[in-house]
Amino acid sequence: MSWITSHAGGVVLTLRVVPRAAKNEVSGEMAGALKIRLQAPPVEGKANRALIDFLADALDIPRNAIGIVSGETGRIKRVVIAGVTVAAVRQALDISP
Repeated sequence: MSWITSHAGGVVLTLRVVPRAAKNEVSGEMAGALKIRLQAPPVEGKANRALIDFLADALDIPRNAIGIVSGETGRIKRVVIAGVTVAAVRQALDISP
């Protein structure tokens, strides 16, 4: 299973989010998901907001182009991003195909 798939008008990412990390970063692939480490704690939606901010900054897109489709309260999340391509996401996150 790939962590990135094309979707009408954008892409869908499968992410494994690790909260309370030392720094915000992409730390590779793990079991069909892209592993993202975030400094924010997993309380009151802080990690979800940090994830959206991290992706928006990395992809240079508006925050409202990113939505969490599933996994809001878990570590495994599916995120839809409008207006980008698979190649653009891989390049921006520095992940080789």
